[in-house]
Amino acid sequence: MLSSRTSNPPLASPKLVAVAILLAAASPALATDWPQWRGPDRDSISKETGLLRAWPAGGPALAWKARGIGSGYSGVSVAAGRIYTMGDGADASYLHALDEKSGKVLWSTKVGETGGESSNKYPGTRCTPTVDGARVYTLGQWGELVCAETATGKIVWRRNLAKDFKGRMMSVWGYSESPLIDGEMLLCCPGGTDGTMVALNKLTGAVIWRTKDWTDKASYSSVVVATIGGVRQYVQIADATEGGRGRDAPTLNHVAGVRTTDGKVLWKASRSGRTAVIPTPIVDGNLVYVTSGYGAGCNLFRIDAAGGQFTATEVYANKAMTNHHGGVVKIGENLVGFNDGGGWTWQNFKTGEVAFKAEMTKLGKGSITAADGMLYLRLESRAGTVVLLDGATVGWNEKGRFDPPDRSDKNSWPHPVIANGRLYLRDQDVLLAYDVRKS
Repeated sequence: MLSSRTSNPPLASPKLVAVAILLAAASPALATDWPQWRGPDRDSISKETGLLRAWPAGGPALAWKARGIGSGYSGVSVAAGRIYTMGDGADASYLHALDEKSGKVLWSTKVGETGGESSNKYPGTRCTPTVDGARVYTLGQWGELVCAETATGKIVWRRNLAKDFKGRMMSVWGYSESPLIDGEMLLCCPGGTDGTMVALNKLTGAVIWRTKDWTDKASYSSVVVATIGGVRQYVQIADATEGGRGRDAPTLNHVAGVRTTDGKVLWKASRSGRTAVIPTPIVDGNLVYVTSGYGAGCNLFRIDAAGGQFTATEVYANKAMTNHHGGVVKIGENLVGFNDGGGWTWQNFKTGEVAFKAEMTKLGKGSITAADGMLYLRLESRAGTVVLLDGATVGWNEKGRFDPPDRSDKNSWPHPVIANGRLYLRDQDVLLAYDVRKS
């Protein structure tokens, strides 16, 4: 059972804890760590090299299996020898730290209320923790934002997006965003009339700025940082207005770029959306790509800057990639992801045209991650099958597949994570670590 209190390493004196914190702060994350949602650059591409180019029958070797992380759909972050994730216990939602080598749970810290939204129909945490040196940041589904020490799990500060910022979500499934750490700031989106995005001091939780000129409700997507037109900015997609009644009623979604220094909205573009906006935006140069499910499809916007003014022009809008929540990765000239109702799709990033579409029988709906020129696909339903593809091929060039053990009766929504030679697969209370590095 999960304890309602933080569990520290046994017999850890205050002096030893202080030394551990200093060492954690002084130890930089490895180049092949995965310290946040969608990896080092938030593009779902690992910096790992030297990985297996094909899997044996039955898949790669299982290094270890961990339990005790509770129920939920949170992904994992890997940094400085530790793994961080979230899960619901019987009494609360928790932030957990595990040993990277063994999978042993090192500490568990209470974040906030358990369950999903008011009806408690969708329980389970969704945020992937963000690691920054000696601190880790995470967000509970009720809006509890916490900063904790990586060494001990001790809470440094906490805020509540719903209560402290009058935050508003676009639908009823609770906060799912993964906070972004950029320099001395933490970025996240409470949503609501007081401002969609907020920048907090990462050390204290104090407000630095909030987007007074952008007041949409928050989506389930996460912020990315980019430099466009020579200006560093935060790019995010949010929900603005309800277009009607029912889960498939159209809504107006806004994609925007926010100046990092003061929260000024540099540009904003509208698109038609529905129900829930989840996938993270993809930025390449001055091109911003977004996609969402429920029939919304995808959009590419060109962002131009002249005389200090920014404009957003829609390049294309189609349904070649209608991605619900498994994510999309950009590999070379193409985007790869699952198109709802259409199967796994390779789409030209600049034109929006379909380069290749796999038969639905190859693999159903799921998530995707890339590493060392390979694509890792994970089926969300039934067996939770994991497939390895050659990423250099525009098409289905399969190099192995397997069905993970101990499958729950829930969808396997957490995306695959590759860090330091291992593939991590989260399924509710179970976390599996596979050796995928060449011997």
